[in-house]
Amino acid sequence: QKGIVMNTSKAIMAFSQSEKIKAGLIWTSQVIGMLEGMGGGEKLNTENIINVMMQMILQEVYLAGKITGDETWSEITKVIDRALVMVNSGVASDSVHLLTEGLSRVTNIGQKSMSFLKEKGLLD
Repeated sequence: QKGIVMNTSKAIMAFSQSEKIKAGLIWTSQVIGMLEGMGGGEKLNTENIINVMMQMILQEVYLAGKITGDETWSEITKVIDRALVMVNSGVASDSVHLLTEGLSRVTNIGQKSMSFLKEKGLLD
């Protein structure tokens, strides 16, 4: 487990943050998918909303890294930052593969955390 010394508290926080971040990434990807049928001001407003959503996700990822000390979160930040650049460059649909990559990495953290908690007998 790269960069992390797992303990119960960190595992609980990592799992909690991973679930919140996963939901945000999925919602953001869904909203990006809606952009195709939009034009003009409606599209611009939606891109602004996507930008805000991604900024909120980035704050949660940063918090997760700070709380857990796991450097994997900083790798996730880089992936989401690249996706945000695409959104801000007007090619939001091209960012979905990066959000999917971020989702996969976050899911791995959640799974590792859950496994740790199960091994400690804290989950069934």
